[in-house]
Amino acid sequence: MAEQMQLKGTLKGHNGWVTQIATNSHHPNMIISSSRDKTIIVWKLDTDDLSSSMGMQLGGKAERALKGHGHFVSDVVMSSDGQFALSGSWDKTLRLWDLTTGQTSRQFVSHTKDVLSVAFSADNRQIVSGSRDKTIKLWNTLAQCKYTINVCFVHLSDEMV
Repeated sequence: MAEQMQLKGTLKGHNGWVTQIATNSHHPNMIISSSRDKTIIVWKLDTDDLSSSMGMQLGGKAERALKGHGHFVSDVVMSSDGQFALSGSWDKTLRLWDLTTGQTSRQFVSHTKDVLSVAFSADNRQIVSGSRDKTIKLWNTLAQCKYTINVCFVHLSDEMV
C-alpha cells in the first residue's frame, strides 16, 4: 500500500495565483515561489523538530519579496548552488536574481512574447528560455543571447516534427 502524504504547513504571502515553486537539495529549508502578482517570494521553512514531533503544523516565513517584473511571473528556478534565482515573465523578460541581496543581477531582453519557461544548465553557466513567441533561446549569464531556435510544428500523419 502506498504511503500517505501529510500536510506539514502552509505558506501565505502572494496576492495572486502561485505559478511555480522551486527548491534544491543543497538548500532544503528554502523555497522560492512565483506568482501572477508579479513577485517572487523567498521562503525560509520552519525546522522546529519539537513542533513537528508534537504534531503541530509547520510553515515558514517570507524572507524577502523579489520585485521588478512588469507582468505575471510564469516560472522560477533556483541555481544548483542556491545563490541565484532565474525568473521568466509575461513582460517578455527573464531576470537573474541574487538571493543574498534580493536584487536583479541581470535582465534578459530578446523575446517578443511572454516567457513561459526558464532553466539553468547543470553548471549554472548557461540559461535556456522558452516563449510564446515560438522560440527557445540559449543565453550566457551576462544576458547575451547566444542562440535562438525557432520552433514550429508540422503535422505529418500521426507524427509531429
